[in-house]
Amino acid sequence: MPDPQATEPRPTNWAAGRYQAVAEQIAVIADEVVATADRLRPVRGTTLVDLACGTGSAALAAAEAGAEVTGVDLTAELIAIAAERPGAEAVRWVVADAAHTGLPDGGFGTVVSNMGIIFVEPTSLVAEVTRLLNPGGIFAFSTWIRDETGNPFYNPIIEILGRPSAAVYSPDQWGDLEIVQSRLTAGFDQVSFKTGSHTWQFESVESAVRFISDESPMHVDLLGRLDETTRDRLLDAFAAALSAQADGEGRVSFGAPYAVVTARLRW
Repeated sequence: MPDPQATEPRPTNWAAGRYQAVAEQIAVIADEVVATADRLRPVRGTTLVDLACGTGSAALAAAEAGAEVTGVDLTAELIAIAAERPGAEAVRWVVADAAHTGLPDGGFGTVVSNMGIIFVEPTSLVAEVTRLLNPGGIFAFSTWIRDETGNPFYNPIIEILGRPSAAVYSPDQWGDLEIVQSRLTAGFDQVSFKTGSHTWQFESVESAVRFISDESPMHVDLLGRLDETTRDRLLDAFAAALSAQADGEGRVSFGAPYAVVTARLRW
């Protein structure tokens, strides 16, 4: 039973900032998600949908691999950017909720997502993926794994604002293998959870802080809700945390743990 004190997380305005700057940093993980799905069931010639596709990195990688691709995202501004990228004409772009796409039952052999579906209410999301896949279809997605020891993108938020109130769901829950299994094993088998570390890199502390203040939608959206004093304190905390990750020439580099999860819909 959900915690009666828990609340639905406030939706992020993904049109805030410049999401494509985030997409550029994590495009390598999108490629990994598609390649992993392809090893389980070749994507060439199959129907594939990229849910919560953002600016389309996974969708475009799948189209290049020969899949018949649909990219779905709730944020029209991101779909518009995706539709202008090289190779975008090979993808059908749809503005829709990843948990309520309106796409046909059993219409896809593969469902993928790169750091996207983790922000969607999980029960309805899993139901929609199950509905979209044909029997034996592959579900492959990436998720961040919580790292409270040294994440300069997250720890300063806790330091300045405190821990958020309990939520019915949070994105990093998908980074917990037991939760993944509890959500998927009813309808899926061959559940796999493979971890890695993604390296975030910036030319300087200043460029990393600018990424937070002006580009990353999650951070831009959060900062926009704060009063000026608290916003400045939080940005100073980000700068301090990022400075701790800088090398002798001022370049910032740090690792963030993630997982690529795959599962097969039962026949």
